[in-house]
Amino acid sequence: MANGGFFTGGFKGFFFALSIVVGSYQGIELLGITAGEAANPRHAIVSSVKSIVWRILIFYIGAIFVIVAIYPWNQLATVGSPFVETFSKVGIAGAAGIINFVVLTAAMSGTNSGIYSASRMLYKLSKEGRVSKIYSKLSPHKVPSVAILAISGGILIGIILNIVLSAFGAAENIFVLVYSSSVLPGMVPWFVILISELRFRRSNPEVIKMHPFTMPFYPISNYIGIASLLIIVIFMFINPDTRASVSVGALFLIILSIHFWWRHNKKDQQSNN
Repeated sequence: MANGGFFTGGFKGFFFALSIVVGSYQGIELLGITAGEAANPRHAIVSSVKSIVWRILIFYIGAIFVIVAIYPWNQLATVGSPFVETFSKVGIAGAAGIINFVVLTAAMSGTNSGIYSASRMLYKLSKEGRVSKIYSKLSPHKVPSVAILAISGGILIGIILNIVLSAFGAAENIFVLVYSSSVLPGMVPWFVILISELRFRRSNPEVIKMHPFTMPFYPISNYIGIASLLIIVIFMFINPDTRASVSVGALFLIILSIHFWWRHNKKDQQSNN
């Protein structure tokens, strides 16, 4: 086939790239968090999930299909931004400005969702006594303001580090390390969701009969999802470019798990005494 056809670099390269793809979609599980603040969770969650599926098909898969239909994959590195070049070919003036606007908007949206989810999680942990009680403080508008400020402060530190490291030419390496090391912890909610649904549906068959929006092809889809995530993690360890970062993520999870079990056992001992 022309230009090498499919999987011209072998299946290994395909699986290596999946870790970056997974990182791009992390955060989609935030829909579940918003259910607690929606006026009509049943309608809001169902409509949001359906719209997200269509957006992924159109803006991600559809856009990539159009690009590779115009440019051979092995020539994309020489054309600059493929999106800008594609818009220019169809006669849209100011294509670079449009793409920059879309990228900045997407980055701001991702940051906003990250602050929202992280602050709500921090608030919940504070209410459960797992972190300082100060993070459960609410503003007059019933917003966890202290938690939001804490998360925003972390983002500010990241911006400062990026500026400082850019002066020494090390910002790019740090970004790759931090981004890829977040992939494994970001996959944990997906593992938990898939396993939790398996256990919940087995324990509550009557409730599921009345559920308005069940997962298709259950339980096969759950097992396929879990197996796919495990394969991605394995190839991240194999890939020398992501081995260090996924090791950092694994170490982070191990430390948190040990801390959790230590505190849990300590509380059990205190309650028994």
